[in-house]
This record gives sequence, structure tokens and C-alpha cells, in this order.
Amino acid sequence: MMGDRQEEEKVMERFVIEGGNSLSGTVKVSGNKNAALKLLPACLLTDQPVVLHNIPHIQDVIFTLDLLQDLGVEVTDLGGGSWRIHAANVNKTELDSGLASKIRASFVFSGPMLARMGQVTLPLPGGDVIGGRPLDTHITALEALGTAVQMKQRGLFHMNADGLHGAGYLLLPEASVTATENTVMAAVLAKGETVIDNAACEPHVRDLCNFLNGLGAQIEGIGSNRLSIQGVERLNGGEFRIGSDFMEVGSFIGAAAVTGGEIRIQDAQPENLGMIRIVYDKLGVHWWDEGNDIVVPANQSLKIKPALGGRIPEIKPMPWPGFPPDLMSIAVVIATQSEGSVLLHDWMYESRFFFVDNLTFMGARIVLCDPHRVMILGGNQLNASPHGVPSPDIRAGMAMILAALCAKGRSTIHNIQQIDRGYEQIERKLQALGANIQRVS
Repeated sequence: MMGDRQEEEKVMERFVIEGGNSLSGTVKVSGNKNAALKLLPACLLTDQPVVLHNIPHIQDVIFTLDLLQDLGVEVTDLGGGSWRIHAANVNKTELDSGLASKIRASFVFSGPMLARMGQVTLPLPGGDVIGGRPLDTHITALEALGTAVQMKQRGLFHMNADGLHGAGYLLLPEASVTATENTVMAAVLAKGETVIDNAACEPHVRDLCNFLNGLGAQIEGIGSNRLSIQGVERLNGGEFRIGSDFMEVGSFIGAAAVTGGEIRIQDAQPENLGMIRIVYDKLGVHWWDEGNDIVVPANQSLKIKPALGGRIPEIKPMPWPGFPPDLMSIAVVIATQSEGSVLLHDWMYESRFFFVDNLTFMGARIVLCDPHRVMILGGNQLNASPHGVPSPDIRAGMAMILAALCAKGRSTIHNIQQIDRGYEQIERKLQALGANIQRVS
């Protein structure tokens, strides 16, 4: 498997970063990671060939492609981020445990596999260790569509559906992105109607629904929190280009701000940055739109705006169109460079902020109030961490890159295969902007 080989090669790699350079220039963001990890399994829903464009070359995508190939799917790299997926034959119904346990998105194979094969066996998903991420909403929705779910030994789920049927009205207990996507993929080939209320409506959910409609599905309400799905007998082949990764856009905006540089971000899709703009503005960061690009100017004010009455402002994530939880780690580093005080409260994940100890070692003034909240007194110079800091998850790893870019001296970041899971060739993009960053074995 190509994913296993590449992961072994990356285990001992690290980033060495000499801080203090202002970033400048133009960068083009990659395709939406979270869209790619759902559209690839969705190709199982048709026996016709599908071509997907703008797929990022990241570790999680490689693992997902390996999972498809292990099931017997024909996978062809067309170059330039385009892939041809042809699931003419699916040879088995059990996902490879070694591969599936490496990525969180492996669990969304359950919806399309149930629709295509009527059964699936798969392990507990892997992914970032940022706190509890229960599967209850997935199970509840799949059971409503006619699936029998058994938890077997060694953390294996066995699911069986003797013909999926529409769930009628289905109110999700939470607006879970992956549970919404999993339910949609199962429902498009189920007999009858399914109305999903409290559905997630992030850009990658919209991409999935629009992609499926392009193959012949009947989904209405795309972009809202109520999706109406009329099941069809079969889906056709097709072609689709996924949108840009707004998490990567938010990361590059942060990198420009903390280094004092000016950068243009191409294909940024400004329409997806509304709440990011509102939250970053609280930290003294702004940009302007030019068509589908954005320009982040140099020398941001980097002053935290007090809340009404002079109170300390609070930043917290919310379901779309709220502030994305995956950018909370980036916001922490921006806040360390902004004058003033701010409270960041991630009520979704209880381990999101455990990486901030690494920032305090670099000189950041941060109080970890509890697993969900950090208080930051910003506006202080960070110093490099020459002995090295870990990259505990994708977003915390990127946050540590930002910290190293604005710190005095040379920093080392270990465990960078975590960063490679979500960011495509990140060091090359930063080098093109003038960053002194090297990948070292």
C-alpha cells in the first residue's frame, strides 16, 4: 500500500525553522481535505467511472485511496490533483483495519458500503486525538435507514442492511458533519424519502451533495440545515471539482499576520470566510477580496478588540456558519502576537488546547484554565524551541509552524507526519513565500 510506505518514510522527519522572516508573495491553496475524504468513498455508490479534480496530495487522502484499492476499486492518478475512481467491482465488505484505524474519515465508508453491498465491517476510526468524538449520531441515523449494527470484539463494527429504506423525518441529535455526510450517502440509494433535520451545512457537505446530484441523486435543501433526499435506484458516473480548503486559507492568513508580511492567496473562495473574517478581526487581522483571491496586507494592527463595556472578548467555535473548530489552534498563535487579552473556549473538544504548553515554553503568556479554555495575554515575542516541540495533531502542528515562523531563533518541530495528513507540501508553499523552513530526515 502506498500510504504505508510513505508513512514509514515520514516518521523520523522534522521541520527546522529559522524564525523572523516576513512572508510575501502568492500562494495557491489546495482542495478541501474534508471534501476529498468524503467524495472518494462516495464513488462506491456507482459502478461507473468518476473523475475528481482538485484532490489534495496529503497523507489522509493516500490512506483513503489505499482503502478503495483494497476493496477492489480501480484508482488512477491523472496528475495535477485529478483522480479517476471506478468501482465497477467491490470485492469485499470488510475494511482493512490497519488502514481504517489511521484516519477519522474511514467511518464514512459505512454509508456507501451499506448502500452498495448491504453490509460492512469496519474498526473504530483513527485520526487526531483532540477529545471525544462519539459515533452515536452515525449509528442512530444508519439504524433509522434500516441498518442493524453490532459491536464485535476488537472494536469492530458489523453493519447489515437487507435493503435500505428512507427514514422519513430524521432529526440528528447534533449537527455532525461526518454523520450528515454518512447519512446522505446511505440515503441517496435507499427506497423512499429521508428528510435530515439539524444537518451540517459546511462547504464540504455542500460539495458532497452537489457531487451526488451530478451523478443522479435527488437532494434538495443543499446549504441549509434541512436536507430532503428522495432515493433513486442507481447513480451514474461523472466529473466534479472540489472547492478550496478554507482551513488552509485561514492558516496562511495567520502566517502572514504573525510574520508581518503581505501575501495573496489564490482561489481562496472569500464567500466561505465570513465568520473567519469576523473572528480574526477581533484579533486585529484583516484582508480584502479581489475576485476569488484575497490579499492579506503587511503590518496588521494585531490589537485585540475588547468586547462591549471593555470586557475580555471570547472566541469559540460553532457549527457552520460559525467559526470552524479546526482554526482554534491557529487563533491561539495569532492571539499570542496581538496586544491585549482574549479567552478562547473550545467547548467541542477537550484536548484541543493541550499543545499550548509548547507555546509557553517559547515565551507565550497563556493560562490553560481547563481542558476547554485558555486565557491569552498577547503581544509578546516568542523565542525558538531548539530542542524541539511535537506536532500532536494536524492543526496544532500547523499552529506550531506559525509560532516558529515568528519566533526568534531556530525551532524544530517533530512528528510532522501529522501535519502532512492535512496540508499539501506545506514547507514548499512557505518557502515560496520566503520562509526559512526545511524538512529534515
